Amino acid sequence: MKFIIFFTCILAALSVHAKDYTYNVDGKPYEGFYIDKGKSSGLIFIVHDWDGLTDYEKKRSQMLADLGYSVFAMDLYGKGIRPEELKDKKALTSGLYGNRKKMKMLMNAAYQQAKKLGLNVNKAVALGYCFGGTSILEWAKSGIHLKGFASFHGGLGLQKEDNYKSTKSKIIVFHGSADESVSMTDFAQLTEHLESHKIPHEMITYSGAPHAFSVFDSPRYRKDADQKSWNRFREFLTETL
Repeated sequence: MKFIIFFTCILAALSVHAKDYTYNVDGKPYEGFYIDKGKSSGLIFIVHDWDGLTDYEKKRSQMLADLGYSVFAMDLYGKGIRPEELKDKKALTSGLYGNRKKMKMLMNAAYQQAKKLGLNVNKAVALGYCFGGTSILEWAKSGIHLKGFASFHGGLGLQKEDNYKSTKSKIIVFHGSADESVSMTDFAQLTEHLESHKIPHEMITYSGAPHAFSVFDSPRYRKDADQKSWNRFREFLTETL
């Protein structure tokens, strides 16, 4: 019996570390989620949709861990703030869209937390969904040294006050051509802008796919677009990391 208990403890010690993680930014608690696959593995930062860090991001985190990557899913709202009402989602995202300096500060703080945990920030890609997709593109503009940025149905509109001239890594964008929230005009203008600054990029659209096409169990979910975009993202990670 003692041997069985000892062996069980050894297996537990060797298991992948996955847990919720509370950290503080400017005196306010935030709750992220991470999976540690070891220092040698690549790291994926995930920025959540407008409903906050939920089981959706955790499921995507596990899918990435199954591929061999460590993951740090960051929180841009604050611990316990997971809005369910439409008005609350709009208020929280609007607050950060209107204060992109704070948005980038929160992502940089999460980066430092991942580094503190021993995750390999020197071999990392940022991934974002919807609001998160917009956020990681904002992060790319800041010039942070990541290996790549992947936006799934994120906002693509260019801001007058800044651009991507400081971006140091490649960008891949997955967009639904039936998206009524983010126009194909925004898609085209971003493509032209990235090309003008010689930023390596890949812009992919999926016919019939609406906004938020990759959100499981949603009326907007489109299996074909989700699977195709995920498969290309997996290839992107292999090429990049």
